Order: sequence, then structure tokens, then C-alpha cells
Amino acid sequence: MTPRFSDISVPPENERQLYQRALALAGRSLATLAAEIGIALPLSTRHAKGWAGLLAEYYLGAMSGSKPQPDFPQFGIELKTIPVDVKGKPLESTFVCVAPLTNNNGLSWSTSLVKQKLQHVLWIPIVGARGCLWSERRLGNPLLWSPNAQQLHQLQQDWEELMEQIVLGNSQKISAHYGEVLQLRPKAANRRARTAGIDKDGKVIMTLPLGFYLRSRFTATLLL
Repeated sequence: MTPRFSDISVPPENERQLYQRALALAGRSLATLAAEIGIALPLSTRHAKGWAGLLAEYYLGAMSGSKPQPDFPQFGIELKTIPVDVKGKPLESTFVCVAPLTNNNGLSWSTSLVKQKLQHVLWIPIVGARGCLWSERRLGNPLLWSPNAQQLHQLQQDWEELMEQIVLGNSQKISAHYGEVLQLRPKAANRRARTAGIDKDGKVIMTLPLGFYLRSRFTATLLL
């Protein structure tokens, strides 16, 4: 079970202070950080994937929680923790946000949550070998990143193609192979989870929740 962080630290006053806080955390183990605030480490990484992100949010003073906006809305900065190996190579794809399977007619890239989330990102690597325990992992050097023109074009192209399939009622047929840098994957605790979607006839159906994810080969170009 993912532990609850009952409070957050004082929010940063500006972007520079946020980055300085992230730099101060670099090299520190998750075990030490958790112990300082009296939080027990999860025994398994499989069933507590968002745990490291919650810990980083606490120490950095993120305020958004689960709201559909960047984690630091006052600066327009999204916080993303990303598991990497000891050489800095990403170990998995990175969740961006839940995909809108209904009420999506008229949505555009310029106003999409994906673009909002990826306009300005503070990356916090979580360093450790694949499969190692939380107690064996530490925080890496932070990176403040904004997509360049080419990256933004790639993201927009993938988003528009994937959203087109959703609007056409093909969400159940979209596989993780679609998209060069952005992909759609199930976003649920298990395969039995269901949410409202639309079929080819425009009728509401119950289908597997989906989320937008950045491919690891894309995030590797940012971090390495």
C-alpha cells in the first residue's frame, strides 16, 4: 500500500529555490529521506510505483496533488521522478496523464493536459539497479527541461494521432506500439478496471483506462 503523506513542506518561492531544493536532495537515499519524516519504506516496488514521486513532492513542496495541472502551477513546472540504472539509463516509460476517452471532441494539442504537463519539467532520477529495493535507491541530479521545437513537434504529432483513434472509437485497439515518443498504455491497478469510453458508433462503453506515457528511449535522450 502506498503510504500517505499527511502534510507537504513549505512551497518554494520561485523556480530557482525549487531547483536548489532538488539539487540538495541529489545523492541522498530514499531510506534516509523517509526516515527523516517518519515514513516506512514500502517492501515492494511493484505495488508502490508512485511512492518515490510522493516523497519528492513532499520535500520539494508540490501543491497540486492529483489536480489536472502541473505540480508547481505557480511556475508551470511538472515534477517527474524517473527510475534509472547506475549509468543513468531510464528503466521504464514515464506516465504523463490519464487519456480522455470521453468528452474529447474539440480537444486540441495547444490546450491539452499533455502539453501543459510537458511544457516545463523538473526531472528527478531515482537511481538503482533494476529490481532493487527502495532502500537501495537514491535520488540523482535534477534536470529542468523544456521541449525544443523538434521534440514538441514529435509530441504533438503522436498526441494528435492517438487522440484521433480515441475519438473514432478505436481506444480498445490502440497498442503501446503506436507513437514515436508518446504512447498509450493501460492506466489501472489491474486489467479488470473499467472506465467510460466511446465505440465506433459513438455509444458509451466500459473499457480499460488509458494513460499517456513517454517512451524510455525518448527520456533517455534527455537524461544521458
